[in-house]
Amino acid sequence: MVRHLRHAILGCVLVGVAVLVSGCSNSETTAPADPVNETRRNSGGTATPTPQSKPGEEHGHKPSSHGGILVPVGSDNYHAEAVFEKGGSLRLYMLGQNEAVVIEVEAQPLTGYAKVEDGMESESFVLAPKPQAGDKAGMTSLFVGHLPKDLAGKKVEVTIPALRIGSERFRIAFQSMPNADDHGMPTTAADAEERKLYLTPGGKYTAADIKANGGVVASVKFKGLKPEHELKPKSGEKICPVTLTRANPKFSWVIDGKTYEFCCPPCVDEFVALAKEKPEEVKPPEFYRKK
Repeated sequence: MVRHLRHAILGCVLVGVAVLVSGCSNSETTAPADPVNETRRNSGGTATPTPQSKPGEEHGHKPSSHGGILVPVGSDNYHAEAVFEKGGSLRLYMLGQNEAVVIEVEAQPLTGYAKVEDGMESESFVLAPKPQAGDKAGMTSLFVGHLPKDLAGKKVEVTIPALRIGSERFRIAFQSMPNADDHGMPTTAADAEERKLYLTPGGKYTAADIKANGGVVASVKFKGLKPEHELKPKSGEKICPVTLTRANPKFSWVIDGKTYEFCCPPCVDEFVALAKEKPEEVKPPEFYRKK
């Protein structure tokens, strides 16, 4: 009797377990979230994978196109790629929320402030709009400038307090890393390159111009002079042909027999190179006045 009772109880237990297992297999379960496979919806409603950031990263940026530093603009609404070049040149490429998309912004001179890492005092410099092929008139996807001479080749912190995109203005900041083969070279073209630029004629830059400029290079002629950038010249004032900021008569150079005025020595570099390589783009001095 007892044996039969035990078998009956065991049978009931097995049946209950079977029913429970069957019920679980037919019910929906929620799998634990997998951060690698999470998706987000973009504005078009298409699911796109959300990259998993590594520890210490703000977000998973892709490698930059020009080997520079990707800088978020706003709350990742846009991006900029800062490329520090040998000699202190700085290029700033404008990109969209997707870093692979090039965007155009209004052509505008940007005032930047640079200082050595953890330094207290900063020096100003200008990034001029340099439209790339395909940019619309009055727009640019690239800005180019030169760090102050004593900061070239060092690790610096750069702040641009006002970058205008559409109707909004953004503040951006980023750091550089010193180049291994750059030991504080001046911002103008150096040594043999500078001599070749200034002391050999070409295009609209003639042998007579070289003589009129004293037969010297810009870094020698302007040694000890400190540039000051006035971003809002008054109507009728002379402006730098490169940055379109107010020109400084201290930084003048003769090209094609005419005297041009600039805001700083690196702009003289660029304009002389333009006169030699693309002389058709050089306008007479009176053209460079604030309208």
